[in-house]
Formats: sequence, structure tokens, C-alpha cells
Amino acid sequence: MKLATTTSDFVKYTNDQETIIRNLVKCGFKYIDYSFGIDYKNGNGFFGDFDAHAKKMMALADELGIKFVQSHAPMGTPIVKNEKYESFIECNITCIKACAKLKIPYVVVHSGYDKHISKEECFKRNKEFYDRLLPYAEKYSVEILTENFNKMWDPETFWIDNAPELRELVDYIDHPMLNVCWDIGHGNLQSMPQHEAMKILGDRIHALHVQDNYNRADSHKAPFFGTTNWDSVMYGLKEIGFNGYFTFEADNLLTAPHNKRTFDKDTRLMTPPIEFQLKAESLLYDIGKYILYSYDCFEE
Repeated sequence: MKLATTTSDFVKYTNDQETIIRNLVKCGFKYIDYSFGIDYKNGNGFFGDFDAHAKKMMALADELGIKFVQSHAPMGTPIVKNEKYESFIECNITCIKACAKLKIPYVVVHSGYDKHISKEECFKRNKEFYDRLLPYAEKYSVEILTENFNKMWDPETFWIDNAPELRELVDYIDHPMLNVCWDIGHGNLQSMPQHEAMKILGDRIHALHVQDNYNRADSHKAPFFGTTNWDSVMYGLKEIGFNGYFTFEADNLLTAPHNKRTFDKDTRLMTPPIEFQLKAESLLYDIGKYILYSYDCFEE
């Protein structure tokens, strides 16, 4: 397996994708998960001048010798048909087209949820949502991956946060261009061991989000900074024959300012210097390398 990470790792410091990617390369990463949410939030990148940004990213990849290997669409409310619904559909179509430009084989698109609806209705609405995108997935040869959400603590809301129901959803939609991204941190919030969860999903798992937490909240920390059993993870990956990228989504290595308690009189220590993030990012690479080496599956 090869190590990859997300461009959202440096959003505490910059929203410029080129600057972020150059920082990731400094820390050892050359396989990149492109976070479209950064562009979408700031109205730039692929949500600005699409063609110019595509050329810029392709030139950057050639210059640095990197490869874009997966991506993540912006978060939204995909099964709530409000005034933003059609624009959110278009947003995801833009991501698929951008993947085609950068030769990215996968885009992670979250399923949706709504309060006070049944599991059956949730599945039905999610199928309607993905059915709008799948013709574009076919046209541009970009797989859509749905992932296991972080654990739902609200008893009045059903969403797809575990392996059995995620498998049920992809089987229900039943399309070859819809598969699974397994989020290891989200899996750690469940009681089912990771290797058992992965066995349920089997060869439907085409990508990973690698992160850790303390089994209480979706913290997005580095491996060994939480309670995830990484032997169970690696055993599961080996058992299902996973040969994709070991892609980090540990984008909260140094806690983001919006997750901290506030102090009105001063903010000078809210965001640590970028040098600390660079050191943390380099450590993240070393941790990933150690995990994969330990199971004889690290690839440059």
C-alpha cells in the first residue's frame, strides 16, 4: 500500500491548494486526496475558473512528481429537497468532472439523512440522490464512494454509520460505479471490530479514510493518538485483499481553533505556528510507514 493524505490537513493556515500540496510534499507525501470542500467554501479552485485551475493542478503534479489518487466532495444535505438541492447536485457533478481532469478514480460523496424518517425512506431518498450522479460517474469514469458516517447519537435520526447498513445501501442502489470508502475513525466509534466490519463490506471497499479518536467523538487524529486497534485494521485490510491507498484523513492533528474553548481577551495561541504542523505532518507520514511496514505492505 502507498501512503496518501488529504489537502484539508493545512486549512488552518491557507486555502490555497498549491501551497497546501507543496507543504504535503515537504513532509513526504506524494499521493494526494483532493478536498473539494476547500474550493467550494472559498469559491475558488474548481469552483472558480475551472479550466485554469485544472491546468494549474496538472502542471503542479508534473513539477512535483505527485499523483492525485482520491478526492472528497463538499458536505451538504443530499436528501433534503430544499432551495439548495439542485445547486448541491451541480456541485457534485463539478467534482466528478474535476476528477476526470486530474485522473482521480474516486470521489467520496456522503450519503444524507433527515430527521424523523424511516430507514426505508432514508435509503429511497439516498438512491434518488446517487442516481442523479451515477450517469456522470459512468460518463467520466469516476467512481462514487459512499462512506460510513461517524456514529449517530440522535435517537430520532437514522443515518448510515455502520458496516451492515452501509453494505445494505450499496447493494440496494446496486450500481458498479458506487462503492465504499471505509472511514477507520468512524468505525472506531462502533462496537464491531474493524476486521469484522471490513469483512462485511469486502471488495466493495475501494478507498480508506485513516484517522483515530478516543471512541467518544469524531476527532480526526493520527493513528496511536486514540483507541483504534490498528492490528484489527491491518488484519481486516489484508483479509479482504485491499490494495488501494492508505489515505489519511487525520486533518485535526493540531486541534483547529473552532474546536477550542474561547478566551475573549487574547487569541495569540489559538493557532500554533505552521512549523509545528509541518513537524506533525512528517510524524503522520512516519506513523503510516511504520504501520504498513509492520504488515509487510509498504510501497513507495
